[in-house]
Amino acid sequence: MPEIIIKNCNSIDEANISIEIGKLNIKYGINGTGKSTIAKAIESNNNPDNLIGLLPFKYREENLDEIISTVEGAEDFTNIVIFNEEYINQFVFKQEELVENSFEIFIKDANYINNLHAVETLFSDIKTTFQEKDLSKIIEDLIALSGTFSTTKDGMGKNSKMVQALGNGNKIENIPVGLEDYTEYLQSNQNTVWIKWQTAGSGFLELSDKCPYCTSSTNGKIATIKKVSEEFNDKSISYLLNIITVMESLKIYFTDTAQETIEKITKNKIAINEAEESFLKIVKQRIDLLKKQLEKLQKLAYFTFDNVTNMKEEIESLKIDLSLMPELNSTNTQEIINPLNESLDRLIQKASELQGKIKHQKKQIGKKIDNYKIEINDFLHFAGYKYTIEIEEVRQEYKMKLRHCDLSISVEKGNQHLSYGEKNAFALMLFMYDCLSKNPDLIILDDPISSFDKNKKFAIIERLFRGEKSLRGKTVLMLTHDIDPIIDILKILPGNFEPLPVASFLKSRNGIIQEIPIVRDDLMTFAQVCNENITHNPENIIKLIYLRRYYEVLDNKGLEYQLLANLFHKREIPMKFISTGEVEMNEDEISEASASINNKITYANFDYTQQLKIMKNEATLKSIYTTSQSNYEKLQLFRIINIGRHPSDVIQKYINETYHIENEYVSQLNPTKYEMIPEFIIEECTIAINAL
Repeated sequence: MPEIIIKNCNSIDEANISIEIGKLNIKYGINGTGKSTIAKAIESNNNPDNLIGLLPFKYREENLDEIISTVEGAEDFTNIVIFNEEYINQFVFKQEELVENSFEIFIKDANYINNLHAVETLFSDIKTTFQEKDLSKIIEDLIALSGTFSTTKDGMGKNSKMVQALGNGNKIENIPVGLEDYTEYLQSNQNTVWIKWQTAGSGFLELSDKCPYCTSSTNGKIATIKKVSEEFNDKSISYLLNIITVMESLKIYFTDTAQETIEKITKNKIAINEAEESFLKIVKQRIDLLKKQLEKLQKLAYFTFDNVTNMKEEIESLKIDLSLMPELNSTNTQEIINPLNESLDRLIQKASELQGKIKHQKKQIGKKIDNYKIEINDFLHFAGYKYTIEIEEVRQEYKMKLRHCDLSISVEKGNQHLSYGEKNAFALMLFMYDCLSKNPDLIILDDPISSFDKNKKFAIIERLFRGEKSLRGKTVLMLTHDIDPIIDILKILPGNFEPLPVASFLKSRNGIIQEIPIVRDDLMTFAQVCNENITHNPENIIKLIYLRRYYEVLDNKGLEYQLLANLFHKREIPMKFISTGEVEMNEDEISEASASINNKITYANFDYTQQLKIMKNEATLKSIYTTSQSNYEKLQLFRIINIGRHPSDVIQKYINETYHIENEYVSQLNPTKYEMIPEFIIEECTIAINAL
């Protein structure tokens, strides 16, 4: 059983946390104990940089001893996932799906991958042919060539690269009259750079009669110099060179006749005419068609055949018929396309097998979706939430969608519609499935259910830790300030949870956190708690405090209760309440009540007068207060010493409520053994007592 030692993290100087492998480990502590710090520290164990952020404030300005935050004993937990507000914000309630990566969490398991592989093996030779012929490069070239056309319904687009490059003929191949002296520059590999430089310099011709390039006289040369920028621009030349390059790389895929026509058009001295434009438009259509068909084969996958009813016809439709693309029906193109078509012919022979495997995969996916829907929607229903989930196919994946019971369509932006409790409940369920998908070494739940009412708490705990698809048997650390799950699991329904979870109380004192184990017998009724302390507490005053509360919880406010109430109010003459008001207790009543108190607490001759002297002796009470090891006892003693008053109304309210515990009249922990009074309350009480 790993023992994790956390040092110097936020308010924690040292904490010793034990975790039993393969079980739910519940750590119960009051607010302010440092539960979230424990979660962050363990999570940050594999990332020292994150631990730096947990260094206590008292060491941040002056740290002469070079204190650092450390975590020991968590080394075996290499894969840790944590449920907290950050998880909810980062992964849950996305725009298109309820939880990020629904597909990986709910569908893509080992069976899915194996079934998918069995399907894709059947058309693996098509993939192999694709790779051997380097068809990806051909598709890239076809895309590049198609992009130069930009045809419209009526012909070539005016802004297309083809028109900008060849709209006035190929002026690189056919140097305009008067610019013959620039032929070497215009036809060089650096022509676009030269044209850009030439065009930029022509703007300075008006400043002087000297050439802006060589400072020689421009007399009689200005028109020629300007003509370069009038006839050429770097963008159109760049387009032209790109078209020629692409055409050159793809010409082997065109027939000889098509090659000749393309070469003629790209070397034209004059602008493209209507017939040439029509030809180019047809060429683009052929290129786009071939590209589209090759891309379809490139993306061949399970989803290609997902909803196909006639498999043979579907595969046949994937074959490429070059006779319908005469311009591309060259020997080289046939050498590429024929093996692909032959692969498709072989796949047609396996059409029945392919259809069977796809049907099996779909059946498995459908069954999985149905199971998840039943599990999650049953939980939502019985927990009282008016929402359901659907898992839908979206763009070759599956995404979980949220639906409200009053709405037939999916709810987008669930984060804006769900209440805080609803978001937490959904997030916990999704987190559980995420954990089942990732199978981490340690799962940390940071105060996951405190915001829910009682029926939802148990519904969530049951869903998280019972059943086949749950966190049962996983190593889980649950940090909480809510005792309800401990009562439910250890006392009310211990046989429902296997393996039986372990629980402990986190006692925090002066920055040191210790664990105190909680077992079934520690969960007592309030009457049992009172009897336990009446019997075993060494201090008579404490026994009397619990005896008064014992009578109160049993609604037994007879003479014994009233005598003790008088004692705690330090009355010289005990009073009792009757229907007409308050009257003095007589000697017989005091004697009767004293005898009953003696019998209940085995007190040595309980005497009201003698006990009253002790109650009024502040020095004695302060001594008992100081030596007491229980914050709960200190709180009760404070009420006697100071007659229940504190300068702060906030502290006083807390004292009056005596730190209320949910379910305390059904089951609770003994507050003498389990510290549940926050230290700051006791510190305030101590200050007030010392000021007396």
